[in-house]
Formats: sequence, structure tokens, C-alpha cells
Amino acid sequence: MMNSDRISGAMERALGLAEQAAEAGEVPIGAVLLDAGGEIAAEDFNRTVQLSDPTAHAEILALRKTARALGDWRLTDHTLVVTLEPCPMCAGAAVWARIGHIAYGAADPKAGAAWSLYNIPQDPRLNHRVELTAGVMADASAELLRSFFQARRR
Repeated sequence: MMNSDRISGAMERALGLAEQAAEAGEVPIGAVLLDAGGEIAAEDFNRTVQLSDPTAHAEILALRKTARALGDWRLTDHTLVVTLEPCPMCAGAAVWARIGHIAYGAADPKAGAAWSLYNIPQDPRLNHRVELTAGVMADASAELLRSFFQARRR
């Protein structure tokens, strides 16, 4: 399992990326992908509006960048740090990429697929299982989302 200090540092960076997403009018979710040594392999924030792409979630963008850079779709021993519990698409992509660990901030009771509604990363019917850590800086992640959606409703 990745060092908790590395995960905390990556979550701080992911929160900064989520703030950038909010400033750009995107849902404030940030993701950082750490390599086996705990170094940042890739990072991004949601860009579904900017790219007119329903798959342009922060996690997917970070996975794509890393896979391209490595020339390999298998991202074994990488840790995905994301501000919100991954949705089914992102959780599935992490499994297919053979990610070793996902650490996320706020739970997503409406679309979460890493404990809340489903547990895709640890489903024994799939060919790979991902270690999960929930609740990393969850309050800060949830507050960013709450503030963003309150502002949009005004």
C-alpha cells in the first residue's frame, strides 16, 4: 500500500485541481495518478464540458495520459487518488488498467462505484481487484462539491 503521506500530498494536489475545474465551470473533481515510487505520473480534472466528452472524467484523463506515456495500458502498482468516489465508468477503467490502489475523498451516494452503490474495484467476479481507501480529506472534497452546486442553483 502507498505511504499515507504520499496519498495525503496527492489528495492536496487533487483538491487544487478540483478547484481549477470549478473555476472552468466543470464539476470540481481532481485526480492524481501516482507511480509505484509515489511520484506523480499524471493528473487532471473533469473536462466533460470543455471537451464535450462524457468520458472526460478526471480519473479517465489521468489514466489515459499515463498509459500513453508508458506505452502500456497496464498500470500495475499505480495509485489513483481522486477527490470523489469513482463512478462505474472510472472504477471499471481502474480495474481494466490493473491499478493497484484507489484512494478517494468524498463518498458519492448517487453514483459511487467503489463502496457506495457498487464495489466494482473489489468485485470477485472480475479478473483484477483494487485496494480501496475511502475518506481521504473527505470533508474538503465534499465542501468543494457542495459549494459548486449551491452556486449553480443560484
